[in-house]
Amino acid sequence: MKKDIQIPEVKNVYLAVVNEYNDIYKTQDWNAYIINDKDVDLEMVLIVSSGYSEAKKTAVFRKKLERLPAKSYAKIELLQEDLFALNNTFKVTFFEGNTMYDKTYLFRKNSINLKALQPLPLMDVKGVLVK
Repeated sequence: MKKDIQIPEVKNVYLAVVNEYNDIYKTQDWNAYIINDKDVDLEMVLIVSSGYSEAKKTAVFRKKLERLPAKSYAKIELLQEDLFALNNTFKVTFFEGNTMYDKTYLFRKNSINLKALQPLPLMDVKGVLVK
């Protein structure tokens, strides 16, 4: 029965981690974003994130967005720098029309750093991008 379920490939939806200044606390923070570079809105976006290594595992974080408009982005969560020593996964599920899409994005351990910053689609900032 599982073989009969087809989930199409996710295209033009990305995860990024951005180092940005927090005006309230006067700190440099790392924030995770989801980017919708599609020409259509995404509906019922569910994001489940966690970090892991051979010896450690973080708690699971869940976020729901009712709608992510076309050609837009949304902040998911603040990431503490201690997490960068772990593999960080973001499992993203959403509907485009009546079709469900699902993809797991992985930031490998130590891949989130200032040397890995690159221009991000739709955002006028640099960050670490996973496609």
